[in-house]
Amino acid sequence: MELTFPLVLPWFQNGAFPLYLAPMAGVTDLVFRQICKELGADVMVTEFVSAEGIMQADERTRKYTEFTDEQRPVGVQLFGGDGERMGEAAKKIIGWKQPDFIDINFGCPVNKVVAKNGGSSLLKDCPTLASVASGVKKGVAGEVPVTAKMRIGWDDKTINAVEVCRILEDCGMEAIAVHGRTRSQGYSGEANWDVIHACAQAVKIPVIGNGDISTGADLERRKRETAVSGVMIGRAAMQNPWVFREAKHYLQTGQALPPVPLEDRWALVLRHCRLAVSSARYGAEKHAMMSMRARLMAYCKGFPGAKELRQRLAQVQSVAEVEDIAALSLATAADMASA
Repeated sequence: MELTFPLVLPWFQNGAFPLYLAPMAGVTDLVFRQICKELGADVMVTEFVSAEGIMQADERTRKYTEFTDEQRPVGVQLFGGDGERMGEAAKKIIGWKQPDFIDINFGCPVNKVVAKNGGSSLLKDCPTLASVASGVKKGVAGEVPVTAKMRIGWDDKTINAVEVCRILEDCGMEAIAVHGRTRSQGYSGEANWDVIHACAQAVKIPVIGNGDISTGADLERRKRETAVSGVMIGRAAMQNPWVFREAKHYLQTGQALPPVPLEDRWALVLRHCRLAVSSARYGAEKHAMMSMRARLMAYCKGFPGAKELRQRLAQVQSVAEVEDIAALSLATAADMASA
């Protein structure tokens, strides 16, 4: 299904159907975004950053806004509950390194964000949500577009996504990403694409659908059956960053690519580790590898002997340890294939 509307964001023009890498705290850092970009992701959004952290010139917070020109188009995602402060924070970010857009988080379900009247808590308070959206829009003063990411509601009794999308459109948002789950669902259950579709039909700006896209067939179905203008892929990319390349191939040919060989998967894992160690974000190798543990365990889902691999990867402190684990894994797989 296709809708026509005036477009501010160039990556939607000429019939394009962009694939976004979803912003995920502790996951979509500069290194992982680089990897996903190389594998076919079209649009990047940083991990969310606190508007108050930006206003306090907190160096740790500022690191979350870093990106390279090769990753463009890139948006920096902000969360907070004070529209004026959010606008000032957005202005500061633009002054540091002009992103292609500013994105506002109205979807995070995490308690520490909700407790600060940020993220999905604003779905229960539409006047404040509108104030935040308008404040950011005013703060950027037309220098870059402003978009938003949201969930379909606080819980299954208060699904108000269509209303919220209309409010956000009225506040000047240029696109909205809708995750098809409520805050109370977290990441459980199925994403409700009927509500996402209704949102896309209700507004004249692009709506990006998010939730349960893990294959090219998933992407093709949502593109065909709903009015979304693009999709956002999150958790599936954590395990399989090749999902972007695979999805595009399926859209173009109607055929699935063969599975990525184990050797190539381990090669990417090791490259990610080396890039993380060389990144200024994590400091010493030990700290970088400790921060990588959850990422490594996600990568090895579906590997032969995955349970034992996860137990070992949960304790690594160096790239050399991961190299040894990879070598053993590949040797064991080769022995099993020749048996």
